[in-house]
Amino acid sequence: MNLLKALVTVSGMTLVSRILGFIRDAVIARAFGAGFATDAFFVAFKLPNLLRRIFAEGAFSQAFVPVLAEYKQKRGEDDTRVLLANVSGVLAASLLVVTVVGMLAAPWVIWVTAPGFTTDATKFDLTVSMLRVTFPYILLISLASLASSVLNTYNQFSIPAFAPTFLNICFIVFAAFLAPYFHPPVMALAWAVFAGGVVQLGFMLPYLKKLRMLPMPRFGFRDAAVMRIVRQMGPAIFGVSISQISLVINTIFASFLVSGSVSWMYYADRLMEFPTGILGVALGTILLPSLSRHAASDDTATFSRLLDWGIRLSVLLALPSAVALGVLSKPLIATLFMYGKFSPLDADMTQRALIAYSVGLLGLILVKVLAPGFYARQNLKTPVKIAITTLILTQLMNLVFIQSLQHAGLALAIGLGACLNAALLLFQLLRHGIYMPQAGWMSFGLKVVIAVIGMAAVLYGLLQVLPTDWHGHAWQRALWLGVLVVGGAASYFALLFALGFRLRDFVWRERLAA
Repeated sequence: MNLLKALVTVSGMTLVSRILGFIRDAVIARAFGAGFATDAFFVAFKLPNLLRRIFAEGAFSQAFVPVLAEYKQKRGEDDTRVLLANVSGVLAASLLVVTVVGMLAAPWVIWVTAPGFTTDATKFDLTVSMLRVTFPYILLISLASLASSVLNTYNQFSIPAFAPTFLNICFIVFAAFLAPYFHPPVMALAWAVFAGGVVQLGFMLPYLKKLRMLPMPRFGFRDAAVMRIVRQMGPAIFGVSISQISLVINTIFASFLVSGSVSWMYYADRLMEFPTGILGVALGTILLPSLSRHAASDDTATFSRLLDWGIRLSVLLALPSAVALGVLSKPLIATLFMYGKFSPLDADMTQRALIAYSVGLLGLILVKVLAPGFYARQNLKTPVKIAITTLILTQLMNLVFIQSLQHAGLALAIGLGACLNAALLLFQLLRHGIYMPQAGWMSFGLKVVIAVIGMAAVLYGLLQVLPTDWHGHAWQRALWLGVLVVGGAASYFALLFALGFRLRDFVWRERLAA
C-alpha cells in the first residue's frame, strides 16, 4: 500500500468536509453574527465537539485499533465480530448513561464550563437549553467513531473521512432554511448538531454490513479485550487531546471577557482546523496501523524511518501553512465570514486570534504524528506525563497573556502549548532511541525555510499590489483570495522544485500482511 496515496485520499475527503465547514460558518456568521446567542451555542457545542475531536481524531482508535487488528489477523472473523459486539454494547450503554446525566445536569455543566454566563440569566438559560439538545451527539459520534475505526482497519479510509461532511450539510440547511421555524432561531444550530450525528452514524452502517462487521451489540464488559481497551482509553484520550482540553479551559477564561470573545476564538479555531485536519489527522490515521505493525515485529529501523517520513511531511506542509495563515489572516476572515451581522470589528478580533493560533500550527500537527510513536509501542505513561506538564504550563501562559492580549492571549497560549507538547514528545523519542533522524535533516530544513520565506515575500507583495477591497462583493473577495492562495502555493512548490525536491522522494510503500 502506498501511504502517500492513502494520505492524499484521506486528505481529499477531509478537504471536502472542511470546505463545507467554511460554507457552514459563513452561513452561521451571516445569519447570527457574533454575540450572546452564538456565544451560547458555541459553549453548548463545545463539550460534544470536544468528544468528536477526541474520538474521531485518534484517541479511541489508538486504544481500539491495535486490539481489533490483532483479532482480525490472529483470531478470525467470528471472534472479531464478537469483539465488535462487546465493544459496541459497552460503549453504547456507557455513553447512554453519560448522555442522560449530561442532559439532566446541563445547568451545572454550563456553570463549570462557562461560569461567566451565570451573570446573564437569558444567556445562561439559552445555553442550557441548547446543551440538552446537543448532548446526545456524544453518543452518536462515539458510535460513528467506532464504525470509523473498523473501516480504517479494513483500509477503507475515505468513508470515515467523508462522513463529517454530513454534519456541515445539516448546519447549512438548518441555519439557512429552518432557523425561522425555531424559537429563538439560534436553536436551529443545536438541532443541526443532533441531526448531523444521526446522519453520520447511519451513513457508515451499510459499509459495516457489507464487511459483515455489524453484529448485534451486547454488554460484554467482562470480556478481557474490552477491559484492555477501557484501560488504554483513559491515558490515550488525555495524551492526544491536550490541546482540546486547553480549548475548554480557554472557554472558561473567555466567558469572563467581552461578549463575542468565545465566537471570535471559535471562528479562528475553525480556520486552524483546515490544515490540522487535512494533514495532521490524516497522517495520524494512516500512520498508526503501520507503526503498530512494525512495533509488534520489533522492526525498530523501519519504525524510525516511518516516523521520520511523517515528521518531514509535517514540516514540509505545516510550516508554510502556518506562515500563510498569519499573512493572509485578514483576507481569509473577510472573505469567509464578514457578511451580514459579522461586523468589521468581529473580523479584526478574529484576525488577532488567528494570528496567535497560527504560532502553534506546526506543533499541533506534529503531535498527531509523534504521539502514535508511543501508543504503537503501548507506552501510555510518557505522553500522559507530557500532556499534564503541557496543560499546566498552558494555563500559566493563559494567566500571563490574557491581561494584555485578551482573547488573542488565550489563543497564543494554546499555540505555544502545542509546540511545547510536540517538543517534549520528540525529545523523549530521541532520548529512548525510538526515533533516530535520517540523514539530510539540516539540508532539508534549510531548503524548507528558504521556500517559506520566498512564499511569504510573494504573498506580502501581492497584498500590496492587488486592488483588493475586503469590504466589497463576495465574488470579488473570493477572486482576490484565490489569487493569493494560488500565488503563495505556486511560489512555495516552485521554490521547492528549484531546490531539488521531487514527489518521488516522499513516496512510502507498506507491505500489507497476507
